[in-house]
Amino acid sequence: MHLRRYDPDYSRRHFLKQLALGAGGAGVLMPLHQAIAAGGDIGKAYPEELLSIEGYTRGRINTGDEISAANVELVKELLEPIRYEQILRQGRRLKVAKTTTDVMRLSPWDYIEATLRNAGKARFNERGDVVNADGKPWIGGNPFPDPKDGLELFAAQTLSWGRHDASFYAFKEYDLDAAGEVKFNYSGGWAELSPVARVSMEPKPYWPAHQDKLRFQSVFFLTPQNLRGTSFLNIWDYDQRKFPDLYGYVAEFRRIRQFPTDQRFEPLVPGSTLYLSDAWAAGDPLHTWGNYKIVGRGPFLAGVSGGWNPEHPNWEHKTHGGPKGQSFWDTTVELVPEAIMVEAEPIKFPRAPVSKKRVWFDARNQVVIGMVSYDRRGQPYRSFDGAYSLYESGSKKVMDGKHPYWSWSHVTASDIQTGKITRLEQVKSLDGVHVSGANDPKLYDRYLTQGALMKLGAV
Repeated sequence: MHLRRYDPDYSRRHFLKQLALGAGGAGVLMPLHQAIAAGGDIGKAYPEELLSIEGYTRGRINTGDEISAANVELVKELLEPIRYEQILRQGRRLKVAKTTTDVMRLSPWDYIEATLRNAGKARFNERGDVVNADGKPWIGGNPFPDPKDGLELFAAQTLSWGRHDASFYAFKEYDLDAAGEVKFNYSGGWAELSPVARVSMEPKPYWPAHQDKLRFQSVFFLTPQNLRGTSFLNIWDYDQRKFPDLYGYVAEFRRIRQFPTDQRFEPLVPGSTLYLSDAWAAGDPLHTWGNYKIVGRGPFLAGVSGGWNPEHPNWEHKTHGGPKGQSFWDTTVELVPEAIMVEAEPIKFPRAPVSKKRVWFDARNQVVIGMVSYDRRGQPYRSFDGAYSLYESGSKKVMDGKHPYWSWSHVTASDIQTGKITRLEQVKSLDGVHVSGANDPKLYDRYLTQGALMKLGAV
């Protein structure tokens, strides 16, 4: 007979108490950041009921099982409402993996090391930007690994989306209508580079020529043919009160034009349910949103491991569910012991179609693991859930310097009011030329200047 040290409601009472007191800090049995600093293992911070799906469901769902309409009621509280409805009514399924307790497998290695090394040095300056103790831009890693409020969680997410100094993602996008038919099919590349808070690329921690910038980010399309060469470039100021500069190369007119930068709630291409504002759930400058507040804490189901598909030569993923069997990615999830739910409102967007967004952060590493936005009436509108992975499976691995590559693997974005779904996946390469990876010093010249947009458009 196995005796439980803590009854099943112990953690629930703890989370409710933390929320009622407005207390920050993660962990149940001990502060999570202390457990991580001591050895990188989160096991000592949580009771066993939060460390396995078997413990949480008392053996009614086990590692390796699938969550489907037949058993989703057992884990309803572990899902945001849109995923729950998709499982219950649209045939979506989730395969359950073992909970990851080694935090070094949940983000890029260099980013985690910098987080531990620089803990306690971050603060907000008079503008509300994250700075180092000396008042200069942040020097690398997560500035708030033990977040006390919603602002700190969003500040860290906005500061470094992909958690690499530079990233390039070759992607494929599939846009489906309510009948489950793929109506639009795109492929292209997404690049992002941080001139500050650099932990892997020289010069560190800043690129002096662009120390006043937070990020360079671009996206371009290779297919379909009529959009080939169409591209967009965002240049972010470090001042998080300012909107980015947005440039675009329109293949049809063969020229670059500057776009209104505050129109961030429109799809870049026809059929897509993704907006610029959705990127990493923090696609807008930090202080164009406001009223950040923690509104919930508790366990959650999310795809934070096992998302990479090394069995396909181009890393492509299988699908299931929906009217045509192609609405959702085959997804592996695990029990996240503690997720922190934060709400925010679009205070600098008077014509925004959303009234607020609710975002779930994994307390172990503060990675975004789910988002739901609400329309002006306060009704659920759109959802955004993704899967991450360490790109290592048995003897197969993709290296990022001395350590395996860590990144997102696929995303599902749903508009529940129209029934449209956008599926996005990171693939190995496109055209044999554009290859996914991190920290390539050639990324800036190749993808992140206006001249680069012109060259991409000429291909």
